[in-house]
Amino acid sequence: MTDETPMYLAVADALRVRIESGELAPGARLPSVAEISAEWSCSNSVATRAYKLLADEGLVISRHGAGHYVRGSEMPALLIRRHRRRSEDSPFAEGVAEQGAVGSWRHESTTEQAADRVAARLGIEHGAPIMHTSYVYLADDLPVQLAESWEPLALTGQSLIALPEVGPYAGVGVAARMRVLSVDVGDPVERVSARMATRQEAQALGMTPPGPVMTIERTYYDQATGRPVETADIVMRGDRWVSVYGQVPAAT
Repeated sequence: MTDETPMYLAVADALRVRIESGELAPGARLPSVAEISAEWSCSNSVATRAYKLLADEGLVISRHGAGHYVRGSEMPALLIRRHRRRSEDSPFAEGVAEQGAVGSWRHESTTEQAADRVAARLGIEHGAPIMHTSYVYLADDLPVQLAESWEPLALTGQSLIALPEVGPYAGVGVAARMRVLSVDVGDPVERVSARMATRQEAQALGMTPPGPVMTIERTYYDQATGRPVETADIVMRGDRWVSVYGQVPAAT
């Protein structure tokens, strides 16, 4: 370590070497923040930053209240089930909960003017005001899905749902939020494809090295008028998601 190298990078480098060499096996519990601080004679914040860097790289899993672990190479698949949900809960949170995982997400919303591509998908004029929300979805604290969502402010701007993740309707799905405006959106129209993750997507999803992702171009429509009310670009880890269509008939 040179004098110019930040301490947290040196700690992360040392742990990375132990992980990549196999000394610390997949699933192994890593030293606690306090143990790292004592070993390196550094503050807890240095150890915390080192672990955050390794988590962002996809090498380490942080489990609330249980410490840090080397990410395993095999992770259970999460199923996408195409059946109508009428719950007020987030479809993501509800879906992963059914599979024994805890769903959470980070988000950031900004007001913008619609670019040509988004305007075309929402059926509005170029430059019309929209709400743009970026999401990182996590299952058991592991990033598994990204999304960019756009809604026309001409529809939502004067309502309690203008900010998707703020207010009394935060944390629910698009269908439940739109019902506040007496809009029934029905099932979305989705265009599904696959490709390799970009560097930025791979970093956000903890994919080391970058791998395949499933992408969904999704649009919700007002069933009464045919008007688009929300459109989104979704990126899902190809090694975490399996899409299941249809339902097995009930036995008679």
